[in-house]
Amino acid sequence: MEPNKKKDGWVYVFVCDPGGSESFLGLYNEEKKINFIPVFRSKDDANDCFLTMPREKGRKYELQAVHIDELNEQATANDFTVAFFDSDGNLVAE
Repeated sequence: MEPNKKKDGWVYVFVCDPGGSESFLGLYNEEKKINFIPVFRSKDDANDCFLTMPREKGRKYELQAVHIDELNEQATANDFTVAFFDSDGNLVAE
């Protein structure tokens, strides 16, 4: 097996209130008028960007690896788009 084969298709997202009524962290872009889920290609990129992301006070956030197919399915079902960001919070791709 190739070393990176296990990583294919996996991305990192923040989950709000893990364990009970958890959900993916979703944000709204006022300029484009779209709901989106910020996604990262690596755990390090996500952690670097976390402190600059808007968050609700009192909510717990946990970084989790999710398969992109599952995430796209959930996003589409809830009228969100998946948007890839880098460690500086710059949009890489939608």
